[in-house]
Amino acid sequence: MDNIRNLEPKALWNHFADLNEVPRPSKKEERVIAFMKKFGEDLGLPTVVDEVGNVIIKKPASAGMEGRTTVVLQSHLDMVCQKNADTDFDFDTEGIKMLVEGDWVRADGTTLGADNGIGVASIMTLLASDEYAHPPLEALFTID
Repeated sequence: MDNIRNLEPKALWNHFADLNEVPRPSKKEERVIAFMKKFGEDLGLPTVVDEVGNVIIKKPASAGMEGRTTVVLQSHLDMVCQKNADTDFDFDTEGIKMLVEGDWVRADGTTLGADNGIGVASIMTLLASDEYAHPPLEALFTID
């Protein structure tokens, strides 16, 4: 998976790689909920987990954008778990093994988790960056 971390934009692919290290099958999102909660808290952003397990991370507006309307960004945390018949893989305990082949990113015998992991990684990239001017943001990471 190391070569995925060399893809551009690096921040996006690194967040996707980090996310794909966390098992996150549907109905078993406890680990990815904890991962996202820690992510928000480590950034120093207000982070809550609601009663059903959705994670909400709020990022204040950048300078000069405080009066703008809040923008909500949403992606789901779980992934479809399918594997090839000849693949020995446990979605409950293993992270996704990703491969880069030319211009393609794929998983090694399983689904990649890009639905909607790349959306989650995109939002993580925005939350972690000070590069972009933005209004107040609320990131909603849903289960199921």
